[in-house]
Amino acid sequence: MRAEFYKPEDPDLIVGSAEWAGRRAVITAGGDEAREALERIFRISAVPIDDPSTRPPGSTGVTVIGPGNIEWFRAAALVRGAEEGYSVRFATNAPGGWDPALDPQTYGWAGKKPSLPREQ
Repeated sequence: MRAEFYKPEDPDLIVGSAEWAGRRAVITAGGDEAREALERIFRISAVPIDDPSTRPPGSTGVTVIGPGNIEWFRAAALVRGAEEGYSVRFATNAPGGWDPALDPQTYGWAGKKPSLPREQ
């Protein structure tokens, strides 16, 4: 997973990025200011985040996510990136796209509903 950072007022200009390397973030930045900001964002320390998706069911409040996994990488990018004045978008190099098996034209069942088996 890769996190691309940009200023909210100019979303087309990527000032730096960080890629998750399995145990740490590998930082790439266009200048010293951006590099220093990204190093602060991905410093190895826990990240407190108030996000319901990170909490156990039925609980409330802040969740603290420890470093060393992809969940921490995402939380650090979102929380600390905002503190540094950056917006972030996530990208991946994983292949994806159109699946021909899901295209009804390819297999000739477009507009047809397969008949249900009859019970005897």
